[in-house]
Amino acid sequence: MIQSFHFLLPTKIRYGAGMLRVLGEELRLLNAKKVMIITDKGVAGTGMIKAAADILNKEGIPFIIYDEIEANPKDYNVEACAEKVREEAADTLVAFGGGSPIDAAKAVAVLARQGGRIRNYQGTGKIKDDCLPILTIPTTAGTGSEVTFSSVITDTTERFKFTIKSTAIAAKTAILDPELTLTVPPLTTAATGIDALTHAIEGYTARCTEPIAEALGLYAVEFIAKNIAEAVRNGENLEARNGMMMGSLLAGLSFSHADVASVHCMAEALGSMYDAPHGMCNAILLPYVMEYNLPAAEYKYARVARAMGVEEADDGKAAIKGIEHIKELTREIGLPGIRSLGVNPEDFERLAEMSVRNGSNASNPREMKKEDYLALFQKAYESA
Repeated sequence: MIQSFHFLLPTKIRYGAGMLRVLGEELRLLNAKKVMIITDKGVAGTGMIKAAADILNKEGIPFIIYDEIEANPKDYNVEACAEKVREEAADTLVAFGGGSPIDAAKAVAVLARQGGRIRNYQGTGKIKDDCLPILTIPTTAGTGSEVTFSSVITDTTERFKFTIKSTAIAAKTAILDPELTLTVPPLTTAATGIDALTHAIEGYTARCTEPIAEALGLYAVEFIAKNIAEAVRNGENLEARNGMMMGSLLAGLSFSHADVASVHCMAEALGSMYDAPHGMCNAILLPYVMEYNLPAAEYKYARVARAMGVEEADDGKAAIKGIEHIKELTREIGLPGIRSLGVNPEDFERLAEMSVRNGSNASNPREMKKEDYLALFQKAYESA
């Protein structure tokens, strides 16, 4: 018996090679009078931003570029950006880049109108509908943040990642152009790709998932598994980049309508303490969490394995082969182990505490307690 659920689609999706060209059209539909482009230093120095600026200049829409967003966006990043939005009287935000600028823009959309400190909006039910409109343009195929209505921000005082969530911060329009990912370096392609794979698997298997999120997640696995190695090896292969961007999009829709789970709980703890790349953390931890979850998720992991191309009729064997396939895949595309992050085993206790406090802990297919997280951190470290 399918349980009752709701499924919201607050964001218009414009997808396809060369789709950046519709930026001006979409801003006109939002009646934008002054735009702030929110990005980071890396993206700001590329021709992609120039292409966007040329479109805005042609449309006669005034704009400013804010490029101070850091990886794992910090509370002070979004609070300073919101202040700049108010000073400049910008009325529309364009988030341009990977997950960090996009997550940051969602937080800025709240603060610019509703004020206060971003930590005050942690969780759900605290954000009013009065937020600045956002248009998202992802330049990586990984986070899916362009179509989610949550944002993960780092509290730099506590060194803890927290989430704000509301449909009010969803993008009005997401422009997905796989051509924008053609120059992403191999290691970033690999890490963001496994980040998307993690979203797909956790969206499919989370306790709170539902049939639409399951379908999106499972199909995302197929796209990602088929294309990630080629996208890493040959970044100029537009077909592979297209497959990765579609996989990331579907995975984002999946987990945003279900949840992530313990892989993200652990990855966000690592990111909080070490400012480590989020996708890299997910890639390192995914197979270990899957091994732990096997008793509660064997059937679904078997389906994941088959979506990745594993041919095995027995569910138990297929699930195990699928996990081994992910380990082999991460090695093939050049992703390192947990020691590469400079992790200190003395911090495992604190990391386990942070993981169990994470809001997505309850969504894991199998119950996870502090001691379970501690054991997985130790296993990942000893296996590296």
